[in-house]
Amino acid sequence: MIDLIAIFVLFFAVIDPIGTVPVFIAVTRHQNPAEKRRTALKATLVASVILVFFVLAGEQILESLDIPLSAFQVSGGIILFLFALTMIFGESKPEEEVKLSGDAQDKSIFPLAVPSIASPGAMLAAVMQTENTLYSLPEQAQITGVMLLVLASALILMLASTYVHRIIGDSGASIISRIMGIILASMAVTSVLEGIVAYFGL
Repeated sequence: MIDLIAIFVLFFAVIDPIGTVPVFIAVTRHQNPAEKRRTALKATLVASVILVFFVLAGEQILESLDIPLSAFQVSGGIILFLFALTMIFGESKPEEEVKLSGDAQDKSIFPLAVPSIASPGAMLAAVMQTENTLYSLPEQAQITGVMLLVLASALILMLASTYVHRIIGDSGASIISRIMGIILASMAVTSVLEGIVAYFGL
């Protein structure tokens, strides 16, 4: 039986809806309320399409390249771990991605949809959490539903960004992002260990 709570925490860590709020505020600061709603909806829709694509086709792409999923688990876990380290020790997600917004034309796509919502970590998680040999189609549908629930929470937080930011501020978002980084690091190590076990059949 799949642990939907653990999967929710994983996707919440890699998507980081709270850390998206300062990014959203920065890229929509010159927009009126209607434009902000359209930007939030478009960014969430684009991110959802990208992540669902990785759920549906990610493993098939790996198989076509003759890459075992266990190897992807190890490499993906290492990348997630490095990604987590940047969340913990480097610039936090809001600080880093606000800087990316400077030259972008359609800011709902970049940096909001990618890499703020559909981050590289989220793409890796979408593939690793829906492995065909481990999860049945109904289970994969449940996992995808959990992922979409996290994306919906990101949309809600963006729509309520003014109130959320007033409560937590940039510092609060930065702190939460670093806490998510710690959680993500432990999950990344688990993924590496599981990949090693699967590859060597231990």
